[in-house]
Amino acid sequence: MDLFSHSSKEKMAKESPLAARMRPRTLDEYIGQDHILAEGRLLRRAIKADQLSSLIFYGPPGTGKTTLASVIANTTKSRFEILNAVLAGVKEIRQVIASAKEKWELYQRRTILFVDEVHRWNKSQQDALLPWVENGTVILIGATTENPYFSVNKALLSRSRVFQLKPLTEQNLRDVAKQAIADERGFAKVNVKLDDDALEHLVKVANGDARAVLNALELAIETTDVEKDARHITLQVAEESIQQRAVLYDQEGDCHFDTISAFIKSIRGSDPDAALYWMAKMIYAGEDPRYIFRRMLISSCEDIGLANPNAIQYVQSAAEAFERVGMPEGNFFLANAAIYLATSPKSNSALAFFDALKTVREERDSDVPNHLRDGSRDKEGFGHGVGYQYPHAFRDHWVAQQYLPDSLQGRVFYNPGRLGYEKEIAEDVNRRREEQLAAMLSGGVCEAPPEILTFSPVDKEFDRWIKRTLSQVTSQLRELRERVYEPLKVQRHFRTLVMNDDSGLLTWESLRLSPEGGTWSVAKNQRIADFIKGQCQAFNEDDSIALRMPTILIDSDQLFDDFAKDLKFELFVARNILTDNFGEKCDAILKLLANDAQISIVEAMPFYSSRLSSFIDCSDELLEKVQTAERDIYANYLNKNDLVKIAQDSFAKLTDIELNYELCDSSREIVVKDTEINRWFDLSNAKSYAAHLAEVMTTEEVEELKMIFIRQLRGKKITIKSKNLFFSINLKN
Repeated sequence: MDLFSHSSKEKMAKESPLAARMRPRTLDEYIGQDHILAEGRLLRRAIKADQLSSLIFYGPPGTGKTTLASVIANTTKSRFEILNAVLAGVKEIRQVIASAKEKWELYQRRTILFVDEVHRWNKSQQDALLPWVENGTVILIGATTENPYFSVNKALLSRSRVFQLKPLTEQNLRDVAKQAIADERGFAKVNVKLDDDALEHLVKVANGDARAVLNALELAIETTDVEKDARHITLQVAEESIQQRAVLYDQEGDCHFDTISAFIKSIRGSDPDAALYWMAKMIYAGEDPRYIFRRMLISSCEDIGLANPNAIQYVQSAAEAFERVGMPEGNFFLANAAIYLATSPKSNSALAFFDALKTVREERDSDVPNHLRDGSRDKEGFGHGVGYQYPHAFRDHWVAQQYLPDSLQGRVFYNPGRLGYEKEIAEDVNRRREEQLAAMLSGGVCEAPPEILTFSPVDKEFDRWIKRTLSQVTSQLRELRERVYEPLKVQRHFRTLVMNDDSGLLTWESLRLSPEGGTWSVAKNQRIADFIKGQCQAFNEDDSIALRMPTILIDSDQLFDDFAKDLKFELFVARNILTDNFGEKCDAILKLLANDAQISIVEAMPFYSSRLSSFIDCSDELLEKVQTAERDIYANYLNKNDLVKIAQDSFAKLTDIELNYELCDSSREIVVKDTEINRWFDLSNAKSYAAHLAEVMTTEEVEELKMIFIRQLRGKKITIKSKNLFFSINLKN
């Protein structure tokens, strides 16, 4: 590079837009996307370890896809190549591949290829890249605003981890704006006074887009005159810099299909408030009203049908009136049609036709997704369509279910009048609102299921190993594992802290349920730690799988104080921890948990176990002595009330939490062998069954009882009943 080129490059960097100058250079500077980049997450660990596999970043504009790629470029030791799918074609791909092969053959140096707007490539262009991704010549990082399950080659998709980036939170945007004012790349050399209400306006109107905040902030500062050695950004200045909220919506992508899907499902679910909201969002974003009328005409037959035969006539009349009047007054016809359909009685009798069609075409796959989002191609990846409850399957063709966004739950847009048809429907509308509100407050079915935000390609060998490991346990342990995880709402990117997992059972289940987040398992001692590590010995040489393996730690007094301060766990799972000095560790453990963490603990309850005396026949005098000794044995164990008190005391400092617990029966069958009987009657062990018997019985009586056990139980199968106490806690902000 000559002197003039260098000077020109420096000048361009200084004069580039604020959003470009403030692009983060390291992971520590990156703001937002904690679900994939927080300390301990799989992606963050992979970037730090420089062990990346092919990735696809999917999300709306301004969420940091290209920025994240540039952070990776600054972090990795591999060569980093960049292509823009709008400008590059097969020729450019071949040039990158040739260069990558050369660098690997000469220097054994990997090549990472970042492709911006990867969805712009057609199938042949994506196919040209596929073989080289598959054989590891290049590691692909693709960025796209389009749903990759629709726009990316399936073969390429199956070999990549998919990470969904979400719009930044309001706090994220505040941090972005404050960083720009304080950083030398931004306005650190300019005395800027930004009013709180001005900042809030920028944040709210930006709608999760960091670029929009920075562009508006730059315009506001550079167009404001200096007064008293400062540039004062008031609310008025902010409003002039960014005036209209941008709604994420396009005519052919996910937002279009998801929003119309939510609109129709709100009508089907008899929720006029949600129907008006989703329709208003479409109109505000510029959707063609004729398209909305067409979808309402379909709904008038599909969801309302013969329950209100006038529905199709009403919508058709509203559509014709719209054509005569136009906008903006045409909004009245749209609103009335939507309210009419949402408040009409429902019937799906027209689906009888599809039952007949199914009989004719029974061999065809007719899998149909169910939820507010259109999940026809991506339910495996993002979980779209999971959890939708079909109103026609319930009594009165209605079920309490979330239709509005979380931020608008309980919001009322439509208030039915008291005359004519509206008077007839007013009672039903208000009753349904009350039931939905009650379900929402109680955490019932009204709560929307979480969306899956990360996806990894299937490793069949690893998955088979996980399933085989989890299946090779007794039915008792299998039931215990299922019961521990049952109250938890686990997402793939959650980080899990597991304690006292002697068998590895809870550790491997965590690895299966949240492979993208990470699992940290704390063992009681070195022997148990070595046992769990030994279970994954077969994969220790595979770097890609090693990243997914749990981190095994050994319990100690200082262990939890030594954890990284930024490591926060969404799940805490433990077994038999409350009786193991938990109170002393509780504070340190709680500091490691996220604000909305979930806790599930199981405690064995020997206090309720079957007494061995119940399996034998002997004299009343001998039986009475045996039972006296057994009462002393089990008196040392805690009962349910004792453990509940320990749990309540341990979590007492936490406010606004609900401690749930349940005492469940447990049983296991054993075949009584000589080794078992000898262990019970080992007088050299001060804690053995016989040692306790010896406190109330003579040596001869103990020996007599042992012979009774041998005669009556040796070789026989007995069922030992017990109980487990399960605790579950959801922390709240």
